[in-house]
Amino acid sequence: MAVTDEAIEKIKGMIVSGALRPGDRLPKESELAADLGLSRNSLREAVRALSLIRILDVRQGDGTYVTSLDPQLLLEALSFVVDFHRDDTVLEFLAVRRILEPAATAMAALRISEQQLGALEAQLDKLGDQPSVEELVACDLEFHRGIVQSAGNSVLCSLLDGLSGPTTRARIWRGLTQEDAVSGTLREHRAILAALRDRDTEAARSWATVHIASVEQWLRSTL
Repeated sequence: MAVTDEAIEKIKGMIVSGALRPGDRLPKESELAADLGLSRNSLREAVRALSLIRILDVRQGDGTYVTSLDPQLLLEALSFVVDFHRDDTVLEFLAVRRILEPAATAMAALRISEQQLGALEAQLDKLGDQPSVEELVACDLEFHRGIVQSAGNSVLCSLLDGLSGPTTRARIWRGLTQEDAVSGTLREHRAILAALRDRDTEAARSWATVHIASVEQWLRSTL
């Protein structure tokens, strides 16, 4: 094991064991290096690496702290990695969305508040019947994010947020090239919203599946 990897594992072990908790300040560099049997150099490299993935927060002049370890914060690293996807992996991202998002939408049917439902409806009303493709895709992202947030699972929300980026270009491409793609998307959004209003988990799940699968099927036919 590389020296830096060993240092990372040792700091990780302290956090997992509870020796360091969210919000705790790490001991002084010299003390921590001695306690862990590490060189100060390898410790510095480990701290730098763990700060990049939001495990540690290095505050100039104040010290290094364990972050809140909130799922949304930790999964920011996923979004960063996802940005390096290749075009030929978009179908794989859509397949993962098709597994996760219908489940989140079904959960939302039981938890979503009237206020949240009103906000979703206002989004669709503001969009109108003939939006541009870019306006529709931007609304699509916000619409689904609002639904997933109302499901009440921060890990699921962060995962889907990170996975939505790679499919944006495919959705714009579809809107520009497939006849009735815009009107079809609007109909599907209304159907999802109606299922949420009815607190119908299976209808919400089904419409979310149809919505994602339609993009996936179109993309398969064009590749």
